[in-house]
Amino acid sequence: QVQLVESGGGLVQAGGSLRLSCAASGNIFRFFSMGWYRQVPGKQRELVASTTKDGVTNYAASLKGRFTVSIDNAKNTVYLQVNVLNPEDTAVYTCYLNSNGKIYWGQGTQVTVSS
Repeated sequence: QVQLVESGGGLVQAGGSLRLSCAASGNIFRFFSMGWYRQVPGKQRELVASTTKDGVTNYAASLKGRFTVSIDNAKNTVYLQVNVLNPEDTAVYTCYLNSNGKIYWGQGTQVTVSS
């Protein structure tokens, strides 16, 4: 089994920054990639960013530039740095881990950006 624990969400003013963390534990020896999705109520979940164990990253085209994903393999933790937040970034951010094609999900962390 794999457990993912997110942290770092909360309330932030527009223009601010925050860093989300997602620590993985359990049977993760063969994980291939980790990343982040987000979902706004009433909208589809969208991929924000992902990274392989080797640090090859992928971003949603509309979000590239303000979002930075990184991974610390020693800590089995993926991070999402978000800068210049705006109210449209308000969403539940959920991390995932891809292990041999099986996807594991975190519980999600709320990010709320006030104008």
